[in-house]
Amino acid sequence: MNTPPQTQPQKRPIIFSAMQPTSGSGGGLTIGNYIGALKNWVELQKDYDCVYGVVDLHALTIHPEPAALRKQTLDVAAMYIASGIDPEKSLVFLQSHVPAHAQCAWLLNCFASMGECQKMTQFKEKSEKHSARVGLFTYPVLQAADILLYQANLVPVGEDQKQHLELSRNLAERFNHHYSETFTVPEVFIPKVGARVMSLQDPTKKMSKSDENPKATIFLTDSADEIRNKIKRAVTDSGSEIRSGDDRPALTNLLELYGVATGTSVEAAEQHFLGKGYAEFKAELADAMVAMVEPITKRFHAIRNDKAALNAILKKGAEEANRRAMRTLRKAYKKMGLVELE
Repeated sequence: MNTPPQTQPQKRPIIFSAMQPTSGSGGGLTIGNYIGALKNWVELQKDYDCVYGVVDLHALTIHPEPAALRKQTLDVAAMYIASGIDPEKSLVFLQSHVPAHAQCAWLLNCFASMGECQKMTQFKEKSEKHSARVGLFTYPVLQAADILLYQANLVPVGEDQKQHLELSRNLAERFNHHYSETFTVPEVFIPKVGARVMSLQDPTKKMSKSDENPKATIFLTDSADEIRNKIKRAVTDSGSEIRSGDDRPALTNLLELYGVATGTSVEAAEQHFLGKGYAEFKAELADAMVAMVEPITKRFHAIRNDKAALNAILKKGAEEANRRAMRTLRKAYKKMGLVELE
């Protein structure tokens, strides 16, 4: 009897994504981070080999208070897991636990031009608010190292990050052309779902965890009362009709939030609130937001309070991240002519 040949399991495409721990009025991740990214990251675990980092080295460019940075870094890692990212399915790690990130960034710095870094939108914007230090200037090169070390095939990015991914692609292609195929050239991944959540106080601006106005942002650690108060005080457009449209950015934002929280379309939400007032709309929206956020908040506190378990997850993640990253870094070192000890 002939036994059929065994087939090798097909490797899944690698997706890399990360968030930076940053201080702000609330200091944590927001519903914007959840709806626009984390919710999608959880879904991606089904079909992709997912690598999710907490990029704490990037946070150093604005000299955060050390104790606050440590807390926020662990908060972000815990919120990944509370949101549904499974450390048994995905690689979860802290960037500073993998020295290869800084080492690879130096190699890539040797391929990046001054002009490329100078034209980065984030550098131009942030250098107006803070002293333009070298770390801020080469920030996108470290981002490229984050991605390329894990041979990522795909990177989920928003409009504000496409420029940085393009630099990552250029550096990978430049290195590969000069030496030989070393880095996978990553492609942009456009998620199937995901909304751009805007500020509750200024719907022309993206909701931000570093917004100076605490009423503008709903954090994933907010209590039910805090969420209700922020929704109640959210700005609305002139008129009384509850509908979306380019001329009604505030209502469009709130209707999209309602749609995500309840699993309905904006059109269905408009029909549901036809003839109803802002007070009733905001009350229902607040209930929906609380129902969505409260279970995440409870899981977050349970994970965050079990320091030993969180430490074990991050230690295991660091070991696997180091193994993968060093495999790529050793290859790059060898091709560039750096001496490897026998």
